[in-house]
Amino acid sequence: MLVAGAAIPATAAAGGRPARSASRAAALTVSGSLSSVAIASARSAWAVGCAGNCFSASGRTLIARWNGSTWKRVPSPSPAQGVLAGVTALSARNAWAVGCAGKCYSTSGTTLILHWNGTAWKRVPSPAIAHSTLDGVAAVSATDAWAVGSAGTTHPRTLIVHWNGRAWKRVPSPSPGFAGLRSVTASSARSAWAVGCSFTNDSQCTDVILRWNGTAWKRVRGPVPPASNLNSVAALSSRSAWTVGLAGTGGGSWISHWNGRTWKRVSSPNPAGSLYFLSGVAAASARSAWAVGSYATSSRDGSLILRWNGTAWKKAPSPAGSLAAVAASSARSAWAVGSTSHGKTLILHWNGTSWK
Repeated sequence: MLVAGAAIPATAAAGGRPARSASRAAALTVSGSLSSVAIASARSAWAVGCAGNCFSASGRTLIARWNGSTWKRVPSPSPAQGVLAGVTALSARNAWAVGCAGKCYSTSGTTLILHWNGTAWKRVPSPAIAHSTLDGVAAVSATDAWAVGSAGTTHPRTLIVHWNGRAWKRVPSPSPGFAGLRSVTASSARSAWAVGCSFTNDSQCTDVILRWNGTAWKRVRGPVPPASNLNSVAALSSRSAWTVGLAGTGGGSWISHWNGRTWKRVSSPNPAGSLYFLSGVAAASARSAWAVGSYATSSRDGSLILRWNGTAWKKAPSPAGSLAAVAASSARSAWAVGSTSHGKTLILHWNGTSWK
């Protein structure tokens, strides 16, 4: 894969309060990692990723489901090698997962799209594009969904495909330099965002922000100076969206906000001597949003959780390991996923008071 981010589509979150046992039953100890999470209801959520060694031929697609009381692994169509990077859920009977099939971290990967029909996950045909991968997915309705990623290896380009209710088809997208997209979110049929990274030379990567206006994808200017990587985007409406990633080559958390007119960088915790890396963002309301990732210092590292309270981003307590994605259904319920420092899946739940 060109990039290894995970999408947190805003449309994946639905209202509802979790079952009381959520914080006690979140554990799912599988060798591997989780890349994305989506909430359909209080009793239905999905997490996807890779089981086994995801950088070798032993890696397999991994799907887990929350049934209101516990997380359980669910059978998934798994090619000889497969990685799932994004998931979105419209309802308990309609969900999408995307990723890569084949040697995804070399030169022969191809797009992988799976659909949940309420009974089983089935592989769905996707455009035949050589050396391609999908990293994020978002759905507006049963006949309107987006998936984004990259195509090509030596000279990668942005990749956007659209579901029209019958088939997935590639849609033209701006691709400045050598570029790939990591995340997509959609607030309506006429408003969607996709973010990623463009390599303008051999070493420097800068942000790519694309917007769907109902007719075409257009590049939108981000804050100046730009982020070096954008990993996730979440939209509350056409006038409010968040994106997170990495600030500059020296590292540091990057958060910016769309106010309906422009993207502006928002101050976020960046303690001296620490490398903060944000990989996922989700928003429940104008006063409640989460950003997750990881941090490293000279003496320790661990997962990173930041919370938006309507005024400022603040650091919240978090365990060892790293977090890749977060989804929020309300100010009192959210899920975050990733991996532990021992190479096992990690699932955390926010119950309105603390992460467990």
